[in-house]
Amino acid sequence: MSQADRQSDGAPRIIGRADHCISRKNISKAALKVLYRLREGGYQAFLVGGAVRDLLLGGHPKDFDVSTDASPDEVHALFRNSRIIGRRFRLVHVRFGREIIEVATFRASTDATEDPDAQKDDEGRLIRDNVYGSIDDDVWRRDFTCNALYYNIEDFSVWDYVGGVADVERCRLELIGEAERRLREDPVRVLRAVRFAAKLGFDMDPSLSAGIAEHKNLLSNVPAARLFDEFLKLFQAGFARASYDRLREHGVFRELFPEAWQGLQAHDGEHFETLIQRALDNTDHRVAEGRPVTPMFLLAVLMWWPIKARAAEIYETESASPSQALGRATFEVLGRQQQIISMPKRFTAPLREMIALQPRFQKMRGARALAFLEHRRFRAAYDFMLLRAGIGEVGEDVAQFWTEVQELEGSQRGEAFGVGSRRSEGDRPKRRRRRRRKPRNDGDD
Repeated sequence: MSQADRQSDGAPRIIGRADHCISRKNISKAALKVLYRLREGGYQAFLVGGAVRDLLLGGHPKDFDVSTDASPDEVHALFRNSRIIGRRFRLVHVRFGREIIEVATFRASTDATEDPDAQKDDEGRLIRDNVYGSIDDDVWRRDFTCNALYYNIEDFSVWDYVGGVADVERCRLELIGEAERRLREDPVRVLRAVRFAAKLGFDMDPSLSAGIAEHKNLLSNVPAARLFDEFLKLFQAGFARASYDRLREHGVFRELFPEAWQGLQAHDGEHFETLIQRALDNTDHRVAEGRPVTPMFLLAVLMWWPIKARAAEIYETESASPSQALGRATFEVLGRQQQIISMPKRFTAPLREMIALQPRFQKMRGARALAFLEHRRFRAAYDFMLLRAGIGEVGEDVAQFWTEVQELEGSQRGEAFGVGSRRSEGDRPKRRRRRRRKPRNDGDD
C-alpha cells in the first residue's frame, strides 16, 4: 500500500497512550523538561524521529530530538541554556550538562525560487532550508517513514502520517516521497538509509534500493567534512560490520573508498577483505564493552592495501627504506582519500606515524628495538601488526615475540632483546661522589 493510500486525507493516524508502548520513564529528563516548557509556553511540542522509532522497538535511545511550532528565536528565549546553530538548517541546542536536546521548528515544503530561505545547488541539493510551517508540512520533509513519527507531550499520543508505525512493526525502511527528488535534495540520505538498515536490521523498500543504485554517485557533491561525520555514525556506533556489508551490497562502498575497493578486486583481495572484516568486528566488540575506539585505526585498515601497493612501488624504484616508502605512500593515498572524506589532522598525523612504524616489528634485537616499547604509538602500531599477522603478512613468531615481551620487566625484558647485560635504570648502582682532597702544603712557612 502506498503512502498516499495510507493517508489519503492528509490527516495523521493518532495512536492513543493505551495503544503504544512508549513510556516517559524511557525518555531522558532533559528531553521532558524541554517538551514541558514548550507546552507551558503555549507551543506545540513533539518528540520526533529516531527516538520515537527506537522507543516503539523497545530500545533505549541516547539522542532525543524535539519539533515545535516555536521559531528558533522563540525557543532560544525560553531556554537560557540554549544557542541557535546552523545556517543550512537553523536549530536550537538546549544543553543540560553533557546532554544536548536538539529543537527544530516545523518546516514547510517550498520551491527554492519562491523563498530566499530555501536554496538548491545545480544538482538539486538543498543548501539552505529555513522555511517554516506546520506539523502537517513538516512530516513530508522527513526522510523515512519510520523516522516520521511524533510523540505528543500534550496527551502522550503518537501521530503517524505516513504509515511509519506499520513499517516499524514489519522492519521496513521506506523513503517518503519520490526517491530521485529526495536523494537529490540530500545525497547523504543514501548513507542514512544504509546506516538505519544496518543498525535496525530493516529491509529496504525496492524503490529505495533502486534509488540508491541510481543516485549514489551524488555523494561526490557532499562536502568532505560532512561525510566524515557520516563515517563516524556508520563505523563507530557498534554496527560497523553490518554497515560495511550494506555499503558493499548497495555499491556505495566504492563511492566512499575507491582505492580500497580496487584493493578488494585485486588477486589477493580476499586477504584484504579478511583484514577489514576483523577490524570491523573488533571495533564493534570494543563499543559493546564500552571501550574507546578511534576512526584513525579503522581508516588505516581501509587504506592499507593501496598504501602497501604504493609503498612497494616507491621501495623498488626510488631506493627508499621500508619505513620511508610507507610514510610517503601513506601521505599520497591519504591525501587522495581526504578529498572524499576529510579527516581532522588530530587523526591523520598519528595514522601516518602508526603505519610508518610497521617495519620496526621485524627488528627484535638491540637497544633500539627495546626502546620501541616506549614509543607513544607502540600500542596502536602493535594492534595493527596483530591484524596483519592474522592474514599472514607478519610471521607468527614476530607477533608472539612482541606480545610476550610486553609482559616482561627489568633485566628479563633487556635479555629478550639481547641487551640483558646492561643494567636497567632502576638496578644501576648510585655513583659514589668522590671527595675533593685538600692540596698538601709541603713548603716551609
